[in-house]
Amino acid sequence: MSPASPASTFTPALSPARAGRRFAVACAVALTATLALAAPASAHAEVEADTPQALAENVTLSFVSEAESSTAGFTGLRIVLPQGIAPADVTLGEAPTGWKLTPTADGYNLAGPALKTGTDAEHQIKVRQLPDVKELAFKTIETYSDGKVSRWIELPTGGEEPEQPAPVLKLKAAAPGARPASPSPSETESAAPSPTPSATPSDAAAAASDTGTKAAADDGSSTGVLIGVCLAVLAVLGGALFWLVQRRKAAPQD
Repeated sequence: MSPASPASTFTPALSPARAGRRFAVACAVALTATLALAAPASAHAEVEADTPQALAENVTLSFVSEAESSTAGFTGLRIVLPQGIAPADVTLGEAPTGWKLTPTADGYNLAGPALKTGTDAEHQIKVRQLPDVKELAFKTIETYSDGKVSRWIELPTGGEEPEQPAPVLKLKAAAPGARPASPSPSETESAAPSPTPSATPSDAAAAASDTGTKAAADDGSSTGVLIGVCLAVLAVLGGALFWLVQRRKAAPQD
């Protein structure tokens, strides 16, 4: 009797359904990894008040701009004041060493020597009186030493949270008997006819939005390239898998 031949190794064919499930999982993992690598570092601009109440006087506002660059430090901030707070009603409290406040038509600039990379930009201002509203938005534009600009100027629309939200301060209702203070000298002067047009908050926001659109496009392009490459690779893999499954089906059965 001839010796029995050694048992051959048998590898079961991968069914098309099972192959499809594996391919779908691979696609999900690859896309998740790509989006995670492409996502920018999370950062925010925030504002708080020692007396967050409508018509409160001599209120100290504290601002924090979180650093989002790994290669450059902050060199300046531009704050657009909400309606009801005039630039002349603001005085600088604490700020980074060497930084100076300069009033603008609709807010103020705060700038000075570049901060150390990764250091948040924090400063305080004192406001003469808060207006009688429920919340205040302080559009903030941040500048880094390498020229990069971050704009936290978007307001919620349609109940959706914006990607670059402006710092918002929510206020309690005014205290009983509280009254608006008399207008500051700058507000009185601005009420008089002016021979030359002046910049408005909407003008500043529009200019900032134009610059922001360009920067957002630059950031979005790199993310789009990464996703496009990933999808192309997955398409090639999918075609190869489809060809392999079809070949298995067409192979003659023993």
